[in-house]
Amino acid sequence: MRTVYERQRLSCWLVILIISVGSLVLPMISVTGAGESTSPDSLMSQGLRSYRQGAFDRALAEWKQAAAHYEQEGRTKEQSQALVQAAQASASMGQTSQALQQLDLALSLASKAGDRTWTASVLENLGRTYIAARNSAAATTTLKQALEMAEADGNGQLTALIQNDLGVVAVLEHQDGEALSLFLAAANGAEATGDRSLIARANINAARMALKLNQAENARDYLDRSSDVLTRFDPSHEQSLDLIEVGLGYQQLIPLMPAMHAPLLLRSAGVLVEAANVAHNIGDKRMQSYADGYLGLLYETEFRNDEALHLTRRAVFSAQAANAPESLYRWQRQLGRQLAAAGKLDEAISSYVSAAETLRPIRQEVAAASEFGAVTGDDSVRGLFFEFADLLLKRASLTADPKIAEQYLRSARDAIEAYKAAELRDYFRDQCVDTLQSKLTRLDTVSPTTAVIYPIVFPDRTELLVSLPGTFTRFSVPVTAQLLTQEVRAFRRTVEKRTSREYLPHAQQMYEWLIRPIESELIRLKIETLVFVPDGVLRTIPMSALHDGSMFLIQKYAVALTPGLFLTDPRPLNRENIRFLAGGLTNSVQGFPALPYVAEEVKSIRTLYDADQLLNQEFRTPKLEQELRESRYGILHIATHGKFSTDVDDSFLLTFDGKLTMSNLDRLIGLFRFRQDPLELLTLSACQTGVGDDRAALGLAGVAIKAGARSALATLWFINDEASATLVTEFYRQLRSPGVSKAKAMQSAQIKLLEDRVYEHPAYWSPFLLLNNWL
Repeated sequence: MRTVYERQRLSCWLVILIISVGSLVLPMISVTGAGESTSPDSLMSQGLRSYRQGAFDRALAEWKQAAAHYEQEGRTKEQSQALVQAAQASASMGQTSQALQQLDLALSLASKAGDRTWTASVLENLGRTYIAARNSAAATTTLKQALEMAEADGNGQLTALIQNDLGVVAVLEHQDGEALSLFLAAANGAEATGDRSLIARANINAARMALKLNQAENARDYLDRSSDVLTRFDPSHEQSLDLIEVGLGYQQLIPLMPAMHAPLLLRSAGVLVEAANVAHNIGDKRMQSYADGYLGLLYETEFRNDEALHLTRRAVFSAQAANAPESLYRWQRQLGRQLAAAGKLDEAISSYVSAAETLRPIRQEVAAASEFGAVTGDDSVRGLFFEFADLLLKRASLTADPKIAEQYLRSARDAIEAYKAAELRDYFRDQCVDTLQSKLTRLDTVSPTTAVIYPIVFPDRTELLVSLPGTFTRFSVPVTAQLLTQEVRAFRRTVEKRTSREYLPHAQQMYEWLIRPIESELIRLKIETLVFVPDGVLRTIPMSALHDGSMFLIQKYAVALTPGLFLTDPRPLNRENIRFLAGGLTNSVQGFPALPYVAEEVKSIRTLYDADQLLNQEFRTPKLEQELRESRYGILHIATHGKFSTDVDDSFLLTFDGKLTMSNLDRLIGLFRFRQDPLELLTLSACQTGVGDDRAALGLAGVAIKAGARSALATLWFINDEASATLVTEFYRQLRSPGVSKAKAMQSAQIKLLEDRVYEHPAYWSPFLLLNNWL
């Protein structure tokens, strides 16, 4: 199992791979004294000096001003050079869109100037910035174009730089062997041309890949080469950053080379101290915070707690002085963890609160970097909130006053809620979650016969926070995250096998862990509906198919799911004058099999609700858009093939002539989100998510939110469309009855299939999930 520092220490790695993989390009410009002139050449020198000190905002302003002067003087190539430098400053601050705009103009000017070598250099910068913008396809195309020009011109330095960039692209595409080869080629090319900066970076990148490929000895050799080169650098922001990366690399080697623990520890600490000294000497508070922070983390892992606290506090101070929130929240989190280890729980809680507040405005950028830099496997956002929740639960257990203890329990749940909302924002890449959260009712306060079950999976245990009528309580289950994940994967894999009862032991085990601890309370309070707020792996299984040894959970309780307590709008269905649109495919199109029973499904819906319909050739995106714009539907039923994937861009619903992505769906019916009478129910029949794909299940859980619907009905896997038609028809029939909630209607429909000997296996009825508003 990875230790805390192994998970956290790599968070700076993305910076070296993406932002700083290129050398600053300042042809014909030399660094001179500051303040002597406001000429464009002088501004270029001042910008370089500012950049090397880590003052990216000042460097950006100076280089933009230089570009404006060059434009006035008609010096096209110099204007292009200034724009490239400005783009690098923008990218270093995470402003990739602005950087791309500056580089597009720089490329146009380079082409106009007719300088082939400079054009290739601009293309390299553009390709590198496409990497930072998470557009690997555009990066590859642009970099290969630059590489072809550089090789044709015999420009070895630029060729090596581009090879390093292409290595980063290979990393992001999980081509680790190819990435290592490219980084080594870049390092060799840099040696041949004497580019010391690139020698250091390419070897650092090669070391990271060697570590990933379990080549510890090679990784150490690459780190040693980089360290040797870095000692000959003039003090700069890049030198400090590279030294930090080398120090982190040595840290990662420690558990892989236990016989070398002491020398590697000393080497790591020495390099980090050197990085801190460089940062201090040039006044780079941002890099000083990283160097001190990671050194504090190193001391923490060696149980030298006093030194760890001192260094981490110093890192917090430096990050505050640098106005560097992307650094600050990390050290506030680390300080909280160290204070908790010292038994100072209230101070630790305060530090975690500060970390969460610091993270909030930059969360999207941090999450994008975490997703994009999947090399590290580190989710610093998740770690922060789960550590915070764990600390609050510990504080609750030490609190004698039940009312105060309950406040800590609710705060722990709210910390996980904050993470869940952020997770959905990042998956869908928009602010639909914020729009919904601003107008919601607390889910756990709306029904006296409902229990809300909130599992939180920690590495060493699983916590169940349960909202019951009049009380909020906690049950701790001694099952580790690893064991729970194994059982969930086995349950999901076997429950889909229609001719086997292999699922039963797993269904019973999940019942023992998730339901049995609270069962007596459910019976005592006469609970009728269970609303689960699952996290991670638990999103991938049908809770309705849990089994107590004699019957399924759905035979005892109506079941619903929601991705978050504060992401649900719990209001009863308004049945008066509700308009219904049913659409889908019965024919085989685009290589997908026919769904002949969809016609029967839609016919039954039309009989029950006098619904409008769009079938086969009419089920096209433009026609669907026209219907949704011109009519005020309350229920939208779509029966077609669909897939939820890890990447929201790969998730779709099949139409007659194309694929309706989640973004298209949002565009089509997102206006419901802002109406006084939003879409009550979105049903997606015949969809599926991949086994073990937790992130795809996140998309499924959040589809109602994305579409602006109060509720969604969707499936975890594709099932017999005859069974689907029977279940869906019964669901809508039950839903016509006044006073019947959506959850109760779904329970009746699932039990109807369960009691049919043909469809009694849970593979037929359990994949249907009622999501969000269950009333």
